[in-house]
Amino acid sequence: MEVIFIISAGIIIGMLLLGLIVWLSMPRMMLVVHQSRYSSVEETCNKLKNAIEANGWECPAIRNMNMAMKKQGVEMEKQVWIVELCNAKYAKNVLTTNPEVSTLMPCAWGVYEGKDGNIYISGMNTGLMGKMFGGNIAKVMGGNVSKDERLILKDVIQE
Repeated sequence: MEVIFIISAGIIIGMLLLGLIVWLSMPRMMLVVHQSRYSSVEETCNKLKNAIEANGWECPAIRNMNMAMKKQGVEMEKQVWIVELCNAKYAKNVLTTNPEVSTLMPCAWGVYEGKDGNIYISGMNTGLMGKMFGGNIAKVMGGNVSKDERLILKDVIQE
């Protein structure tokens, strides 16, 4: 009886530790950060917009978060902008089967000045996010969307 208790306790403790490790790793796994080739947030955003449109996507908006927050009396030292991107064909494919994920659309990248003065682009790990949802979302997000994002970013980020 003691052996069964020890084995059961070991399994439970192991599962709890694994769960904790996954929980603590998720934020780093869900976000992908790249260093920009360019020396300013504005130039990086403009290059992203051009790359988005050159790859058949739309860039519905570029949002200067510093300006938006300044209008409400809040100032930030470092620049933070948001570049939106959308592909209507992929969006329709996902939203037809899973309209609840509309909260995640349009897709967006954050462009910001890091503490080190370099410019970074951050975005969701669409491949991993797709796998987490499964089904059609995994097919679209983990397939064409991830592939297209790599193409869009290739000339804007440092390898």
